[in-house]
Amino acid sequence: MTTPRRTARRPLLPRVTAPREPVDPARVGRRVVRRQAKGMDAGAVVAALEDARFDARQESRSVDLVDDVRGRAELAEWERLAQLLAAAPSGTVYDPDTDAVVQAELAAEAAAAADREAELREAARVAARADELQALRELGALDQAEPRTGDEAARDELTRRAGGYVQADVDAWLAHALAAHRGHYRDLAAREEAAGLLTLPVLAHAALLAEVTRLVPGAAVDELAFAARLATTEPEAAGALAAFLARATPPADHQG
Repeated sequence: MTTPRRTARRPLLPRVTAPREPVDPARVGRRVVRRQAKGMDAGAVVAALEDARFDARQESRSVDLVDDVRGRAELAEWERLAQLLAAAPSGTVYDPDTDAVVQAELAAEAAAAADREAELREAARVAARADELQALRELGALDQAEPRTGDEAARDELTRRAGGYVQADVDAWLAHALAAHRGHYRDLAAREEAAGLLTLPVLAHAALLAEVTRLVPGAAVDELAFAARLATTEPEAAGALAAFLARATPPADHQG
């Protein structure tokens, strides 16, 4: 009886989870005051304010409560509500649903939450694309893949996973795609955006490839390996060479 061979498992990558929002004592204090003040009239709020001031004086004598952020926020909120109702028509009671300050805070918090959710979705998308590119590398099929919008971020994710090591094959793939205007690089705006997203060696490699293949249209990929080496070791020189070659014109075909 043969023992089944155990296949090596690829380590599971950490899931993209929402970071816990840090507790804001000041915000907690303001919310507590608003719940307590709901339905109070001006007189009741002034009485609550006097109690809060008394508590603040007592707490100021305690070393442990000198930096009581929540307590100061509660006192400030009672003061704000007292001023709000003092300026309101007689008999008005406090309602957070009609408090412009409260509603503005809620709108800002909702917008911030939506931004965080969008960032998480984007991080998950980038992680999934990085997984896909890694799988294509392992299959030796990366060169056939069409680059997509956001692959620059996927490249950065792969580099992060590798502990900062340069992903030479991914960089070369992106450089070839950028030079040949493949995938989303068909769009001029995408190529211009890539200038701010990719590293100088990748950009220099792409620029040099573009000019060499323009001058020698039939050049094979293995003939252009020098471009990657030059761009990696001397990216500024590679960029300068690409700019110099851009001034050259392809030789005219000789007639037989």
